[in-house]
Amino acid sequence: MYDIAIIGGGPAGASAAIFASKAGKKTLLVDHGKSITKKAWIKNHYGVKDIEGPDLVEVGLQQAKALGAEFKTDEINKIEEHKDHFLVQMGKHEYEAKHILLATGLSVDLAEQMGLKIVDGKEPRIARNIKVDEHGKTGKKNVWAAGTVAGESVHTIITAGHGAKVAVNIISEINGERYVDHDILQSKD
Repeated sequence: MYDIAIIGGGPAGASAAIFASKAGKKTLLVDHGKSITKKAWIKNHYGVKDIEGPDLVEVGLQQAKALGAEFKTDEINKIEEHKDHFLVQMGKHEYEAKHILLATGLSVDLAEQMGLKIVDGKEPRIARNIKVDEHGKTGKKNVWAAGTVAGESVHTIITAGHGAKVAVNIISEINGERYVDHDILQSKD
């Protein structure tokens, strides 16, 4: 069983998977390959020279996989609640997870299917969002949302940061204490 199943491999989802995997959580990252980021030319990312959207998405997925996230490319048929976990159904495959993180960009379809509260979007060209609290929690236990679908700005650096923030909140809840991920530069001596 996965600790966290992250639906969406764009900046929010991949960033969340990086943090969750690095924290030692068994992480499933699912993406259908249709991220809006793949259409972007990014010139405003702190610490990164100009990068094409497809390259940014690929780098994020590779980082998550290198840290231990399991990656699946498929469409989600549905997510069902089962007692103390969720069943993620994709084609003929099913995966169990304790927490679900929706990082589905512009789409609220899965959220609606799961019965989550949907609100009008506040960002330009964003019609609807999943209602979340300041931590990324939805109204359903152990279901979270991050990035554009959670009402954050569509800018990749903002959605990536929000994905990381929500992942830290999930990790903290699982651990029962606040999680901090901070590496220290190793001396070259």
